[in-house]
Amino acid sequence: MKNRLELLGITKRYPGCIANQSIKLSVGEGEIHALLGENGAGKSTLMKIIYGVVKADEGEMIWEGHQVDIQGPSHARQLGIGMVFQHFSLFETLTVAENIALSLPKEKTGSLNELKQKIVDVSQRYGMKLDPDRYVHTLSIGEQQRVEIVRCLLQDLKLLILDEPTSVLTPQEVNKLFETLQQLSAEGCSILFISHKLDEVRALCHNATILRAGKVSGDCDPQQTTTEEIARLMVGDDTPFDKQFTKVEGSTPCLEVNRLTFKSEDPFSTPIRDISFTVRSGEILGIAGVAGNGQEELLRLISGEEQCKSEAVVLNSKPIGKLHPDQRRKLGIGVVPEERLGRGAVPNHSLAQNTLLTGFLSGLSRFGWIHYHKVRELADKIISEFKVKSDGAGAQAKSLSGGNLQKFIIGREILQHPYLLVCSHPTWGVDVGAALVIHEALIRLRDQGGAILVLSEDIEELYKICDRIGAICDGRLSPIHPTDQVSIELLGQWMTGEFDSSSSPAEMQETSYA
Repeated sequence: MKNRLELLGITKRYPGCIANQSIKLSVGEGEIHALLGENGAGKSTLMKIIYGVVKADEGEMIWEGHQVDIQGPSHARQLGIGMVFQHFSLFETLTVAENIALSLPKEKTGSLNELKQKIVDVSQRYGMKLDPDRYVHTLSIGEQQRVEIVRCLLQDLKLLILDEPTSVLTPQEVNKLFETLQQLSAEGCSILFISHKLDEVRALCHNATILRAGKVSGDCDPQQTTTEEIARLMVGDDTPFDKQFTKVEGSTPCLEVNRLTFKSEDPFSTPIRDISFTVRSGEILGIAGVAGNGQEELLRLISGEEQCKSEAVVLNSKPIGKLHPDQRRKLGIGVVPEERLGRGAVPNHSLAQNTLLTGFLSGLSRFGWIHYHKVRELADKIISEFKVKSDGAGAQAKSLSGGNLQKFIIGREILQHPYLLVCSHPTWGVDVGAALVIHEALIRLRDQGGAILVLSEDIEELYKICDRIGAICDGRLSPIHPTDQVSIELLGQWMTGEFDSSSSPAEMQETSYA
């Protein structure tokens, strides 16, 4: 197989760390090559070097047999290199079509109307339906990712770089994406695939390179290597990857949602339609769903970012539907939003400052005066207990890898000991080791009597940690039942709206398979 891309001795240094050290990597024409490693191993930095976002300090890049010095992303795109970042590079105040037009030369886009039609055609062809006239700020995280992928598919690609492309896709969308990638591969397009979902890597990729602490720790054929063997190369031999968590029954109701109906002034939002459920103290309730079916609206209504009828949301017997976020936090609600940078953390602020962002009720200030030593102590405690890899409490949030920032945000919320913790995509884009840290922390909070609501598109995660489970579709909620009574097939039906709130799982399965 002829090499399309070769990296020889690539090294990149930052103050306090070496992100990449003497990296050697080759990708053949039509090859789907996985790049694996724990959060902070240097994967994203290496991909940014290939795409021209970051300059290497040492080493050579060989592109189709010739040494190149990529001057920036536009130069990379001219060479036929496209990239989908884990944290998206979209302008929220522009439409889908306008965002895509910015990255394509005029001869590729034609008129705006022509581009809109291309977007519709490509997105439908690959099962990633998009409305080109929607503004990006109205899209869910999953829908934003579709914009990034479709933007790349509209280019004449020779190399497609995908950083965690399946992290917020449903199993059906993942299968469709894999069909697309396999088709691109058969047509000669090379693919660099970054993922923490090792089963997907084994199903899709021809070869894999594993990074650990910025260095290549091994290469393998994923289809001939077990998931556990790959994981050991990534994070070492002391992590129990197959850990299981006991299912429990909750005690008294903590959060009660009563016939919640809501329609936002945003014309692109999903109306919430007569939703009722209870989250009990000492349990984890999981809600599955395809992106854009009301998860974001439900989270905002529980967190206080949107208000509703007072009695529609009740916390510990107190109606809170009309209370604002700070008032709800004072009553014991913690929130982990799906968007880390921007909502979960302020990118340019230090970790200590981001601790204060939601931890101001934890004795960090008094009479308007901030106790900076207490703020730093709490930040240091989060970093230590949740194994956050960073340059300390003074590091900017945007300097952390996605997984490490996620551990910090979840740690910040959990260490405030909330009565209710609402998490959206708690392990989106994190490695197997970091996911275990997060899952164990959620289980500890549950076992201490906390009530936890998890909104996620990761079905495997929901089955692993949730005691009861349901699904949301088009703003409507399925029945909620113990997780061990709900088959994956049944949950999949619920995610497509096939449910009757009066039916039990057994009755629904009998009806479905009759």
